[in-house]
Amino acid sequence: MKALVKEELGFGNLTLLTVDEPAVREGQVKIEVKYAGICGSDLHTYEGNYKVNAPVTLGHEFSGVITEVASDVTELNVGDRVTSETTFYVCGECRYCQTGDFNLCNHRKGLGTQVNGGFAKYLVAKASSVHKLPDHVDYASASLTEPLACAHHAVKKATISPGDVAVVLGPGPIGLLTAQVAKAYGAKVIITGLDNDLTRLNKAEELGIDSVVNIQKENIHDIVNSFTNGYGADLIFECTGAVPAANMGLDLLAKKGQFVQVGIFPHAKIEIDFEKIIQKEIRVVGTRSQKSADWAPSLDMMNDGRVNAKALITHEFSIAEWDKGYEAIKSGEAIKVSLLPLDQN
Repeated sequence: MKALVKEELGFGNLTLLTVDEPAVREGQVKIEVKYAGICGSDLHTYEGNYKVNAPVTLGHEFSGVITEVASDVTELNVGDRVTSETTFYVCGECRYCQTGDFNLCNHRKGLGTQVNGGFAKYLVAKASSVHKLPDHVDYASASLTEPLACAHHAVKKATISPGDVAVVLGPGPIGLLTAQVAKAYGAKVIITGLDNDLTRLNKAEELGIDSVVNIQKENIHDIVNSFTNGYGADLIFECTGAVPAANMGLDLLAKKGQFVQVGIFPHAKIEIDFEKIIQKEIRVVGTRSQKSADWAPSLDMMNDGRVNAKALITHEFSIAEWDKGYEAIKSGEAIKVSLLPLDQN
């Protein structure tokens, strides 16, 4: 089968190769991929800024149908429509595994980064990580369960009371999903972007986000104050990974507000205004990926229409055309790009 493989670390080295179909082992299922999304981390991997276990088939956002199950797997069957958590291996013994925080296990191996992923016709997944699709979740939507679970994980890092005002900084795929999840949990949501985010800001309006703000054309402080009687936002979800945005978020927050850092900064050490954190008694928390507990609520939200993930998919290409998807994302033309497998061997 054809697979899109990161052959070596460093810039580029992403090649469409002919590889053997994977074989199922104990506790595993084989999935025929229907849709696979390009994640920002896939772009970072291509550009050499994200370390993976090369050579490895990329793609950790996917959906498909089960074509084979190991003899010891009893809860899943051939023909089941499914998606899978990215977790392929964890130690199962550390304090994080014991509490279900598999995303924090030091020994975790993920599909599409450490183990072959979904930019291929078939992959093998750990049966206990696989979720059946609800009736009203199609394959395209289901391929975005992983980023939606990341958004859900971020939102659950904070406490939302009905009517709270949340500001989501950055209208990328994670920002648009985070805004929808926060709204589903009862927040009034303001989402912000820049001039070059026009497509994404328009999408936010289409999705019914309460307020959509181009901060290069409107005064975000005035808008937040109009929503909060001048107190400031109750919550900030910083999804850009840009230092100026993070400091703006601290400025927009009310005293005793909650700040969730979702985006990853280009550099590990940044200059942040801790004076505001101290004087306003702001609670700051980071969020990393997702965990098992985020998947069922994410599928439920798509199933009952509280979240429209499919609306984010603006482009579809075959895995042989991955470079077109890369360019569409880098240019800002695309919001979310799906790659489809090739049938030929």
